[in-house]
Amino acid sequence: MPGGQDPTPATSTERSTVHHNGRTEHSRPWEELAVADDEMAWRARARVVLTPMAAPSIMGLFGFTLATLMVGAWQAGWYGGPTTPGILWPFALFAGGLFQVAAAIACLRARDGIAVAVHTTWGAFWVAWGLLQALASSGVTAPIHLGATNPSFAFWFIGLTIVTASAMLASLARNLMLSVTLGILAAAAALTAAGFYGGSLGVLHIGGWFLVGSATAAWILGTAMMLEHAFGRTVIPLGAYRKEANIPGQRATTPIQWESGMPGVRAGQ
Repeated sequence: MPGGQDPTPATSTERSTVHHNGRTEHSRPWEELAVADDEMAWRARARVVLTPMAAPSIMGLFGFTLATLMVGAWQAGWYGGPTTPGILWPFALFAGGLFQVAAAIACLRARDGIAVAVHTTWGAFWVAWGLLQALASSGVTAPIHLGATNPSFAFWFIGLTIVTASAMLASLARNLMLSVTLGILAAAAALTAAGFYGGSLGVLHIGGWFLVGSATAAWILGTAMMLEHAFGRTVIPLGAYRKEANIPGQRATTPIQWESGMPGVRAGQ
């Protein structure tokens, strides 16, 4: 260009030729950086987009607590009779079933594999239990009687025992309270399976007691998570491995948020 320099970089700035699919291309330094696949270049270009949400397991745990407490107390023989499931099934279907299924879907985004496994498994169970009791109440299928031998229904709880026990083992890396909750729940499912398989009313009653125990533990766990979210501090220690997470008043987690009162940029509303 007369009176100045050509804005196009000179060929001396070009690096070695790159052969790609039979073509020869000239690469420049910025092009080499753009196509670099080493870890430092990837981290320099990576971006993370956060989606504000509360802990999905708060919804799942409370839904599980409601359904399991009602049905567990009935199975333990504390109240009701043969027609009681016809009254319980709508609430169990929505609270224990749909709430946990919704929580499981949200837990996928929260990258909580243990919560996904537990809420999916038990959410599916409560949906199926509610539908089964609805069909029995309308006379489409035979009702499930406590104390009667029913190996087919027992296999529902065999599967629940296997998955819950696996989740309990994984939860040992999380906190003690979660492990206790899942351990009691796995025992409850195993006892219920044995009761229906052998037709033992006494074993079913014990399984009902364990169901109530797991519902109580889930209520404590959900309450602790809710209080930590509300106060921003540990209120009920859950037996986490980190010392600071077990001291009431200490900050267990630090949310990424903008210090404003607008929902979506700050935890809460």
